Amino acid sequence: MNVNLKFYRLFFIGLVFTIGTFSVQAQPETEENTNVTESGNSPDVRPRDNFYDRYLYAEKKVIAYDFIHEKDVFWERRIWRLIDIREKMNHRFKNEHEGETFIEIILEHAKAGDITLYMASDDKFSESYTQEEMASIGSSVDTIITFDPETFEEIVQVVVNDLNPQDIKRYRIKEVYFFDEEKSEMDVRILGIAPIIDRLDENGNFLNSGPMFWAYYPELREVLARHESFNTQNDASRLSWEDVFEARFFSSYVIKESNVYDRRIKDYKENPMDMLLESDKLKNQIFHFEHDLWSY
Repeated sequence: MNVNLKFYRLFFIGLVFTIGTFSVQAQPETEENTNVTESGNSPDVRPRDNFYDRYLYAEKKVIAYDFIHEKDVFWERRIWRLIDIREKMNHRFKNEHEGETFIEIILEHAKAGDITLYMASDDKFSESYTQEEMASIGSSVDTIITFDPETFEEIVQVVVNDLNPQDIKRYRIKEVYFFDEEKSEMDVRILGIAPIIDRLDENGNFLNSGPMFWAYYPELREVLARHESFNTQNDASRLSWEDVFEARFFSSYVIKESNVYDRRIKDYKENPMDMLLESDKLKNQIFHFEHDLWSY
C-alpha cells in the first residue's frame, strides 16, 4: 500500500513539473506581448482597419513592355490628351483621403528621389529639376508685413504655402499611337503625365493655366504599381494606378496631335463645341486608319 502511495505521489509531482515546464515554454520570449487584450491586440498597437493584412499591392511588379524595333513601326502618331478629374469616371484622381491623391503620390516620390521631374516648358523631357528644386515644387513663399500693436514696429513674416491637392483638377498626357508590323496590331504607349495648375496674380486674379512639371511615365510605372487606386466594383480587388493607365480606366479628350505648326486644337478652333468635334475627329482618324488596313 505504501509503495502505491509513493508511486502516485511521484507520478503527481512529475505531472505537475511537466505542466509547469510547458507553461513556461509557452510564455513569449519578449515582454512586449505580455499584455494582450481579448481580441488578440496589444494595447499599444493601433488596430487595423480590416480583418487581414494587405501587402500584395506593395510587392507588385510591373510587366515590362515588349521590345519594339524601329523597322517594325509601320505608322505612328503623337497625341496629347486632357484628363478632367471633375468627370465622374475620373473621380479616383481626387481621392479625399490625405496623402492618397494622385498628385500627392507623384510629389512624395519625387521628393524622396524615386523619380525625376522635368521642366513644364518642354514636354520632350530634355531638362530636369534638381533634387532641391523638386523638394520645393508646389510650394510658394509669401512675405507678410504686420505691425506690433504696442510698439507699432514693422514685423516681416515669411509664410510657406503648401500645395492644396484639390487645386489640381486636370492632367495632361502625352502618348504615341503606333502600328506594330510584327504583331499586326495598333498599340499605344504613354510617354508623360503633367498636372495642370491655374496661376494667379498677387490679387488672386486668374492669369493662365499650364503644366506644373512633366513626369516620365515609363519611369513612373514602378511607383504607380505600388499604390492602390479605388475600384468601384470590388474593394477586395483594388487596382493599382499603373493598372488604371494601362487599362485606360479614365476619361479624356484629345487636345493636340503632332502637326507641322505645333499647335493645339484651341489655337485654330475657338468655339468649345467645335473643339470637341475636332477632338472626336482626331480620335476617329486613328480608329479608321487601323480599320482600313484590313479587308473583309
